[in-house]
Amino acid sequence: MYKALLRPILFLFDPEKVHYFTFSLIRNLSKLPGFKSLFKSLYVIEDKRLERQLFGLTFKNPVGLAAGFDKNAVLYNELANFGFGFIEIGTVTPKAQEGNPKQRLFRLKDDKGIINRMGFNNEGLSTAITQLKGNKGKLIIGGNIGKNTQTLPEDYTKDYLECFNALHPYVDYFVLNVSCPNVGSHAKLNDKDYLLELIGSVQKANKAFAEQKPILLKIAPDLNALQLDEIIELMAETNLDGVIASNTSIDRSGLKTSEKRLLEIGNGGLSGKPIKEKSTAVIKYLADKSNKAFPIIGVGGVHSAEDALEKIEAGADLVQVYTGFIYEGPSLIKQINKALLK
Repeated sequence: MYKALLRPILFLFDPEKVHYFTFSLIRNLSKLPGFKSLFKSLYVIEDKRLERQLFGLTFKNPVGLAAGFDKNAVLYNELANFGFGFIEIGTVTPKAQEGNPKQRLFRLKDDKGIINRMGFNNEGLSTAITQLKGNKGKLIIGGNIGKNTQTLPEDYTKDYLECFNALHPYVDYFVLNVSCPNVGSHAKLNDKDYLLELIGSVQKANKAFAEQKPILLKIAPDLNALQLDEIIELMAETNLDGVIASNTSIDRSGLKTSEKRLLEIGNGGLSGKPIKEKSTAVIKYLADKSNKAFPIIGVGGVHSAEDALEKIEAGADLVQVYTGFIYEGPSLIKQINKALLK
């Protein structure tokens, strides 16, 4: 029903407006008697065989929702009824920020992709915490954290620490988002020396809590072999808990969308089908070269059960969807879980 009826209508309108409309629709429908049960009956598979033990956490199933969809943690309880095993909120920054000027979200329908240059738009730390206090404990919540756009380079770590310390009681794991192409001073965030400083500071903060939370690093799909080797070295040096591979791409090669249209759209991170193979190659390289030394969450171009299985076979322990969720609809999660059971 989604692809035949709903998607053609939704895709007639501005992607960002549709995003907020869909949020309101899901929230309001979930308040009506019987709709939560209906969603669960349609989309949720409860089966112990789907459970995954990772980072000391028990995931109901290995299919999660990637960061960027529920930035401000406003819909995770309702989204749990679509069958996800975990949901990652954010990217959260210390202060609320508007992000980049609109229009900043674009569909590439022929490619089943999306280009975004949102720029970490979110309502800030205090809003996320208020929302997370309403957590009904339905599933694991990850906290994806970043820096404010206006933060000076010498204060980047301070921003990450502020988010980490404040969100610590409310999320189950953390993701250091250092690979988004839509924020300023991208270069420093990918410098190995700086990453060692950042990770060390966050790990030190983690040890101050009675219960430590897993910390993961989200990396770009555009890294070359030398850069991926540096990531493997970094993981060994810091004993970080895992990697999310991968973020959006700045590569535009091989797209069906015309050059003219791409020039009209301009810069931004590409997600969806076009980055599927690139993301899977990064997963495979990290898993093979490190001899599976650390857990990997695979994300990028998961639009079918086969795509998810491909990532898992390449070395991913869990998978996340985002663009695939928009193009294929909520039945995608059930399809993946059913394929895993087979």
